[in-house]
Amino acid sequence: MSQKSDGMNYAPQGKPSPVVKPGEFIFAAAHLDHGHIYGQCNGLLEAGGELALVYDPDPAKVKAFIERYPQAKPARSLDEILDSPDIRLVTAAAIPSERGPIGCRVMEASKDYFTDKTPFTSLDQLDQAKAVVARTGRKYSVYYSERLHVESAMFATDLVNQGAIGRVIQVIGLGPHRIGPKENRPRWFYEKAKYGGILCDIGSHQFEQFLTFSGATDATVTQAAVGNFNNPDTPELEDFGEASLLGNNGSSNYIRVDWFTPKGLSTWGDGRTTILGTKGYIELRKYVDVGRDKRGDNVYIVDDAGERYINVAGQVGFRYFGELILDCLNRTEKAMTQAHTFKAAELCLRAQLAARKIS
Repeated sequence: MSQKSDGMNYAPQGKPSPVVKPGEFIFAAAHLDHGHIYGQCNGLLEAGGELALVYDPDPAKVKAFIERYPQAKPARSLDEILDSPDIRLVTAAAIPSERGPIGCRVMEASKDYFTDKTPFTSLDQLDQAKAVVARTGRKYSVYYSERLHVESAMFATDLVNQGAIGRVIQVIGLGPHRIGPKENRPRWFYEKAKYGGILCDIGSHQFEQFLTFSGATDATVTQAAVGNFNNPDTPELEDFGEASLLGNNGSSNYIRVDWFTPKGLSTWGDGRTTILGTKGYIELRKYVDVGRDKRGDNVYIVDDAGERYINVAGQVGFRYFGELILDCLNRTEKAMTQAHTFKAAELCLRAQLAARKIS
């Protein structure tokens, strides 16, 4: 896929690193409304999962999916997948407003659920999912891909946990994106009730990273704002959003997300994350030279020992999808606890609700 894409079909691929035996973990894909489904399936397959079934009400989406994954057999309905005793997990990338209800159906059928972000568009959906998790004991997992499927972000997670930069004081997350040709986007992308708002949608990545890197388990939204600055033809689209959080451990967070990546840039978004600690800081860049179309996945570390610029592309990170699968098999929550998953979702929803409108 060209890096000049809009990110709608961003599908990271890593080196196969199976953590389960053949036939031990069989999964299905359903509701293929966002191209992230391909990245979700890639990660599960690389960790040794076996893709058996696929369902979407649109035959064209199913046809395209099977061309990519010929081992998947088309299902006539989601119920057919849920009734299959061999399926352990259902991964889906539905319209955002439908992700929560679909996940509850999956868990009620005694299967684990792995959804694209954002996982919910309302606090009521979050509360319902919490209740179903408590009742069924199943997992509601979320594809926070800008950390879970980026080598540099996973390497930074290890460094922070090892104390490489001391106590984390602040995390700054910048998440620019490109809309691309508007006709290439589905109608729901421009309907706020369906996509949830910019802080709820793409901002969910940054809130999850803040909780991970800072070690905070909760936070207060201190300010938030959203606006439509350059898309009057789609008035419900928020093309800019920002928010600040104060963690319950004293750490702070600022995020900015937008749809203003210029057409001339070689990537769909020059994302940056800066993690400030008491002994140094880490800067994450997914792309090293965006003007020359070079993929990076680098970590820039400045600490008391000096400066280090580390290219970790293709070496670290994808193994964590194996841990995600083991979560579902053994309920060990090695990759991400259920509480963490839900808290990240809650913060983006609260920020979206608190946001003032600017223009």
